[in-house]
Amino acid sequence: MEKSKRISWSILLLAMPVMFMVSGCKQFLDRKPLTATLDDLNQGGIEGQVFGIYSAIKDYDIGQVFGGIPWQGVHNFRSDDSQKGSEPSDGAEWVAPFDNFNYVKDLWATNFYWDAHYSLIHLTNTALQTADSLHLVGVESEANLAEARFFRAFSYFDLVRTFGDVPKIDFRIYNAAQANIAKSPAAAIYALIDSDLQFAMANLPLVWGNKYPGRLTSGAARALSAKTHLYRGNWSQALALCQQVINSNQYSLFSSYYGIFKDAGENCSESILEWQNYMGPNRTDDHGSWYATCQGVRAANSSGWNLGWGWNTPTDAFVNSFDAGDPRLASTVLFSGQSDDPSTGGYGGTLPPYPAVAWQKYWNKKVYASPEMRQSTGWLDGAYWINQRVIRYADVLLMAAECLNETGSGTQAATLVNQVRARVSLAGITYVDQAQMRTAIKKERRAELGLEGERFFDLVRWGDATGVLGPLGYQPRNKLYPIPQPAIDRSNNVLVQNPDYP
Repeated sequence: MEKSKRISWSILLLAMPVMFMVSGCKQFLDRKPLTATLDDLNQGGIEGQVFGIYSAIKDYDIGQVFGGIPWQGVHNFRSDDSQKGSEPSDGAEWVAPFDNFNYVKDLWATNFYWDAHYSLIHLTNTALQTADSLHLVGVESEANLAEARFFRAFSYFDLVRTFGDVPKIDFRIYNAAQANIAKSPAAAIYALIDSDLQFAMANLPLVWGNKYPGRLTSGAARALSAKTHLYRGNWSQALALCQQVINSNQYSLFSSYYGIFKDAGENCSESILEWQNYMGPNRTDDHGSWYATCQGVRAANSSGWNLGWGWNTPTDAFVNSFDAGDPRLASTVLFSGQSDDPSTGGYGGTLPPYPAVAWQKYWNKKVYASPEMRQSTGWLDGAYWINQRVIRYADVLLMAAECLNETGSGTQAATLVNQVRARVSLAGITYVDQAQMRTAIKKERRAELGLEGERFFDLVRWGDATGVLGPLGYQPRNKLYPIPQPAIDRSNNVLVQNPDYP
């Protein structure tokens, strides 16, 4: 499928009234308010602003928080499946908070994570206010509004499960003082998420067709809503949403597990939500992201294996968690000093040995760039063109299985789990009792969704985080991160720190 047609086209960037980027820990309102050129919007509604939101979520600045190193720290390093990685001296300050749970109130990564999420929320609120001021109606405009509200819900879901109570800003900000409000209870944030996703489900199309691969659909809204309900233990609501996705017949498990993560597997039958990236030959038409580059194999330049920055590397615990014969291990992990295994997505190379040349024992194979693409794009030490798979159909099947098991339908749960296992030719699991099936589902999620940002949040919502992560330093208070101190300082203490972090 031609990436040049994706919604990250440069023409779409030009359609935005104003696009802002954040740099470092710059506060998100330290800029002019977004001002729409309303005369230019009469023909296309707010589509230009909405396309700008798509671009923002994976660009080189705000996008770091939705796939780059700050995202990796919050969503991956805190699990038992991955760690900071890279050279020991590279980003050494990230080890204590993310690998060892010594959270820091003023850290570039989490300050940026907070600010960039509110930057994206600011974009969505501006688009929604613009549409309201123009009294836009019709199917096209409603779809644009649904896209904006999806992104707002997506941003708030990250914030509420990372920080807990946060400020609820569901209106357009014209000056910084308007954003200086107290935190709202997590329940109020979830109520906004539910409302936004209900609107998105009702007004997004089931499909857009080949013209807009990666554009939000009602299926994506339902899958995200299911995940938010799963996180709250709302089993019946989450199950109903998962079943709607399954019964839509729009998705199916891709035939090859490792193939999902190759260039040819982008936007495949399993893709429900996927951030689109592109880079043309010789670094032209660059609309990529840091997602894959920040995780690429890192070794001495002389080895020819300096393919990225080497962050988010698998742990021994993760490697040892797979059952014997599970091909997902070799499809997920690259082993230093060993063949990249072409039968599970490699390209016929042998990785340099650890520790003599390579910086780590293992690497994330799901972002392993093809030599052909690296040569074509001219990025020999990066992989900016690789799409980020955000929600896959396998995740929906496993969410549905978990809901079924928790509501007394364990045999049906086993059927869904076995669909996922059959894709990688593993024997099916027979339902014995709820506890046995619960354990099986947890194990299956770990193997199937490894290094995709789910494990830490799964452990927290299951109540397993203290038992599993305790040896790494985790304490019950670590389920939430402290509110960034710079945000509190800017608010003149209108924002109050989380109670476990005096």
